[in-house]
Amino acid sequence: MPDKAGLRSRLLAARALLTTEDVRRAGGALAASALELPELAGAGTVAAYVSVGREPGTRTLIDALRARGVRVLLPVLMADNDLDWAVYEGAGGLAGARLGLLEPSGPRLGPDAVAEADAVLLPGLAVDARGMRLGRGGGSYDRVLARLARAGADPALVVLLYAHEVVARVPEEPHDHPVHAVVTPGGVRRFSAPRTG
Repeated sequence: MPDKAGLRSRLLAARALLTTEDVRRAGGALAASALELPELAGAGTVAAYVSVGREPGTRTLIDALRARGVRVLLPVLMADNDLDWAVYEGAGGLAGARLGLLEPSGPRLGPDAVAEADAVLLPGLAVDARGMRLGRGGGSYDRVLARLARAGADPALVVLLYAHEVVARVPEEPHDHPVHAVVTPGGVRRFSAPRTG
């Protein structure tokens, strides 16, 4: 089995080959698939993120959720790589941040605000047949998942990927958590029964 660093390197190299048009087209298809999820249809609050670079696009999705009246929380990267949260107020409320990220400029709600979410959309580089997610390695979302567990919160965990990033197996460590579903531009794959808010 490849190590995490090697797998990350290969997956990031594949993303680097995508054109802006590839990313745009995939983002629209991803949003269409995700919006059909019962986990999102019944959600009052969704923790999401703003995609950057060649990540599978989330902007169409977060705008559609907001238009539905869903309270969308977006992460704000803190100095220690933990995540604070703020409400998404539309594209005009986003500001550039370190590491090339776009973050909401509104009031910070605190790291524990994620526990209010009915669903959490997770970035990643891959997910395997067991629902184990491979992230970028910074540990920010490992902290989020640990915080949810400590709070006794049990939101639907959904990772957004390109179709080729659903792989046979990713290396896992004891702190890794499986997700409930993966959404790709081609559709949804579940690892547990649908969860509705």
